[in-house]
Amino acid sequence: IMLDNQTDSGAQSRSEDEESLGVKDVKRTATQAFGSGVPKRRSSSRSIKRKKFDDELVESSLVKSSSRVKGPPVIEPVRCSGSEPSSTEKKKVSALTPPLTMVINPAPITKRVKKSKQPLHITKDLGRWKPTDDLLLINAVLQTTDLTSVHLGVKFSCRFTLREIKERWYALLYDPVISKLAWQAMRQLHPEAIAAIQSKALFSQAEEALLAKIGSTSQPKLDVFQELLSKHPGVFHPSRTPKSLLVHWQLLKQYYLLDDQSVQPLPKGDQVLNFSDAEQMVDDVKLKESRDEVLEHELMISDRHQKREIRQLEQELPRWQVLVDSITGMSMPDFDNQTLAALRGRMVRYLMRSREITLGRATKDKQIDVDLSLEGPAWKISRKQGIIKLKNNGDFFIANEGRRPIYIDGRPVLSGNKWKLNNNSVVEIAGLRFVFLINLELISLIKAEAAKMTQQ
Repeated sequence: IMLDNQTDSGAQSRSEDEESLGVKDVKRTATQAFGSGVPKRRSSSRSIKRKKFDDELVESSLVKSSSRVKGPPVIEPVRCSGSEPSSTEKKKVSALTPPLTMVINPAPITKRVKKSKQPLHITKDLGRWKPTDDLLLINAVLQTTDLTSVHLGVKFSCRFTLREIKERWYALLYDPVISKLAWQAMRQLHPEAIAAIQSKALFSQAEEALLAKIGSTSQPKLDVFQELLSKHPGVFHPSRTPKSLLVHWQLLKQYYLLDDQSVQPLPKGDQVLNFSDAEQMVDDVKLKESRDEVLEHELMISDRHQKREIRQLEQELPRWQVLVDSITGMSMPDFDNQTLAALRGRMVRYLMRSREITLGRATKDKQIDVDLSLEGPAWKISRKQGIIKLKNNGDFFIANEGRRPIYIDGRPVLSGNKWKLNNNSVVEIAGLRFVFLINLELISLIKAEAAKMTQQ
């Protein structure tokens, strides 16, 4: 009986220890589940209300369209470690554990983060790719079936790379969200805009093969291309017109792509094709030649002799002019009592009968004294190119009032400047040359009268 009492007391103490251990384990799990009893900070997932941009409007519509999985929180029971308790212990533990073992699974939060990241990529593509670009891409691929030729031949609203074009095409094919949005945007385009985009469709190989059969030597009219369209309606794009076929045929002819044309081979040998080839052929050693001082000295002496001979010929020119006039019969013009000077050209001779005359190009609205357009092409001459004026001392001066310079005996007179004219001075204006001749007898009388007036 003593042994039985000891065993019974041992069993009771053992059961009490197990109960205390079970409660401790439940408390430990509860503290682990709720973060040591510190309540979590609540935060709202709603965005701040403000004006949204265009890309954010698309993003919000995508987020609303995507179905959010909303369900009851997942409850996971926490199992206590240790040996399995008895039925009475299970009842005690079950009375304590239900409010402590409800742990919310944070899986939906991670799913929401993923969903918020996905529309950003979609809206980025939608922002750059416009519905007109999508329609251009679809028409070009249907015509050529080659994305490389589409990249080279189609002019989009942005400069897309070949990789971007490929990604967009695959997105239109396989991404249901992007394809649906692009389809809705293309349906909202105006019919005239759609017709203009379709008229820019690239030519397919079958279309170019039919156009290449027309000979390059022939002069086809619009009727020929209209007949070609009626014969092959299934080959040509519905937006093709005879005018567009004629323009494309002219391009094929320009680049030697017709059937009866052949591209000429490039020349072989040492012929220079472009500047870079010529630059490679230049030998730098030959360019760095040493200076020959003896040769430079001889060239300087010969130049000096030639200039001296030119100066002597200019001095002898009046004597030779008398001989030339006597042989050809073209003598000096006979001045009358009213002509102060004359401006003689190759075709026309202008007489100066007033103390001041204007030179230039006459128009309907403005008339001038000396119309230089009678001598030759005067489209480079200003309407009022210059003024020739006689002063009281008997000297003639020319003032330049045009844009281009006037050359007097080879010396330029710029705009706003003036220069003295002598007898037999050569006046050159925009390529037209004249000789200024002075009536020396009348000018001498004018000088004498001016001298008398000063003496008085």
